[in-house]
Amino acid sequence: MQRSPALRDRIATGILDAATAVFSIRGDATSMGDVATAAGVSRATLYRYFPTREELVRALRASALRNARARLDQADLNSVPVPDALARLTRALVTTGAHYTVVLHEQGPADRADAARLLGEPIRSVFRRGVDDGSLRADRDPERLTALYAGLIGAAIQMTADGLGVEDACDEVVAVVLDGVRARP
Repeated sequence: MQRSPALRDRIATGILDAATAVFSIRGDATSMGDVATAAGVSRATLYRYFPTREELVRALRASALRNARARLDQADLNSVPVPDALARLTRALVTTGAHYTVVLHEQGPADRADAARLLGEPIRSVFRRGVDDGSLRADRDPERLTALYAGLIGAAIQMTADGLGVEDACDEVVAVVLDGVRARP
């Protein structure tokens, strides 16, 4: 029986949604059987869509990137001042990353290249705009700021996995980027 592309997409999406939920609970101990059960499909169906656990995890990472990019597009970063854009950017990335924490920690070179392509430019654009409009320090290279920011996002995502709320993690990142950590006189 040949399935229509729309039905195949719905089934694959259902499997990925279920896999995300199971991975968030069971972590690396998640088996393909756990995913099939959570998705309400047979193991044979699961393996037809994702022949190996590695392919399932790769699809989850790709889904996380697409989701993050969609959130960035919805955030309309260019319509608000840079500090607000940084807050929106941070919330979009940390929220998405917190949802996919378990599968994001083992990224390979292809995943990093996809992340740089899909997410890097919107991030760099906010930093460049901030340097250009004077809302961020001009003595800092936007490329380096982008790299440092990515590290802060990774740390914030890990903090959410350790129990810190997403909003608190986002507030920490934005405060460090905009105000630094030096005590004020």
